[in-house]
Amino acid sequence: SVAFSPDGRRIVSGSQDKTIRLWDAETGKKLGKPLQGHSEAVWSVAFCPDGRHIVSGSQDKTIRLWDAETGQPLGEPLRGHSSYVQSVAFSPDGRRIVSGSQDKTIRLWDAETGQPLGEPLQAHSDDVWSMAFSPDGRHIISGSGDSIIQSWDPEIGQQLRNQSPGNTDPVSVAILSNSGSAATQSPQKCSISNTFHTETHDSRRFVGVSGLRGLS
Repeated sequence: SVAFSPDGRRIVSGSQDKTIRLWDAETGKKLGKPLQGHSEAVWSVAFCPDGRHIVSGSQDKTIRLWDAETGQPLGEPLRGHSSYVQSVAFSPDGRRIVSGSQDKTIRLWDAETGQPLGEPLQAHSDDVWSMAFSPDGRHIISGSGDSIIQSWDPEIGQQLRNQSPGNTDPVSVAILSNSGSAATQSPQKCSISNTFHTETHDSRRFVGVSGLRGLS
């Protein structure tokens, strides 16, 4: 997993070697030492909106917060998932973290205290591959190995709607920040959706859309 900092000057990467690294986006040089703390592969990383913190999700079933300047872990690992944490993201205001897991659930966390917020969000019947907040923070979308895209209200923890891309492939999702539209990707196609009014395209046209797996 890789992600840009909000100012575009740094890149954070998570690896199967259990570490997280920071890179200078202009020079490609490593910044500091590897961030170490996870005991298994790191599947997902993300910067908070102000660029000060990093969140990571791991095969060790935990989520960790890091100081992006010093590389030091912040507090104890966030525990609650019963299987691999495959995707993590901050809310636009940086106050919440959302995580998706191989245990088929989505969880919300208080980014300051690390405490879980409410009960797990459950509707998917397979691994949760990815999630994203809408730009206003009022909704979450999730993509799963069950080929379903779910939309959620994070305030009340309620499922709002779901949609199938029309095939049986796993689905990844991302939000396009300039429009608030949802980009979804499966091995066969990419789609851009506005409240699930969907336009479908060949996936090769969307190379480089952040947060989508399997693009080449």
